[in-house]
Amino acid sequence: MSTAHIESLKGDIAKNVIMPGDPLRAKFIAENFLENIRCVNTVRNILAYTGTYKGKEVTVFASGMGMPSIGIYSYELYKEYGVENIIRVGTAGSYSKTLPIASLLLVNKSYSDSSFAYVQSENSDNFVSANLELNQKIIETAQKINQPLYLENIYSTDVFYSNKRSPLVEEYQLKAVEMESFSLFHIAKTLGKKAACLLTISDNLETGEETSAQERQTKFTAMMILALESCL
Repeated sequence: MSTAHIESLKGDIAKNVIMPGDPLRAKFIAENFLENIRCVNTVRNILAYTGTYKGKEVTVFASGMGMPSIGIYSYELYKEYGVENIIRVGTAGSYSKTLPIASLLLVNKSYSDSSFAYVQSENSDNFVSANLELNQKIIETAQKINQPLYLENIYSTDVFYSNKRSPLVEEYQLKAVEMESFSLFHIAKTLGKKAACLLTISDNLETGEETSAQERQTKFTAMMILALESCL
C-alpha cells in the first residue's frame, strides 16, 4: 500500500515511530542508533527508516516543518499504517533563563492559537495534552538512565517569524516554543493513538544564546537516546 505522501508498504512501518522534523536528522538517528536499517520512504525527500534498537523494531520518520506537515504524516501513519505511538524529537526556543541551551524538555500540554484543531475536527480548545501513559514511560526511562528532564507546558506556533509574542505565553506561563506538537497531539487524540514530544532547547529567547543548524541536526543525541530507550 501507499498514500499520497508515503510510499512504504504496510509492513515497512513499525508500531513505534520516532519523528524528527528534519529528514537529515532522521537519517542521522537511523545510521547511528539502529541496526538492520532500510529506507522505507523518500517521497518529497521526507526520509524514513525502519530498523531495530536493542532488538526492538522502530521506525524513524521525518515530519517536515510546521503543523500542517506533521499533521499529514502523523495522520497517515496512525490511520493507514497502524502506528500506535509517535514520539516527536525536535528543538525549541526557551522563554526562560532556567531552561538553558541543551536542556531536555518533555511536553505536558501544548497550547496554541492555531486553527488546526478547529479546521480538522471543530475542536476549539487552545491546548491539547500529550498522552499520559507514554509520557510516564518516558519519565521512568529518563530516571532509569539518569537523564535530567523537564516536564513543561509549551507554546506551539504557526508562525516562525512573528512580530509579537502570543498572549498565551504569559497567560499560561509557557516555557518554550516550537511548531509541531499541538497538531501531533490533536491527531493522536482524534484517532485514539498515543503521542509525546521530546524537545532540546536550541536557543534561548531571553539570553540570546543559540546553536547552529549543524548542531541541531547531529549533536542533540540525548533526546534521541531517551526516545529510543522509551520504545523498549
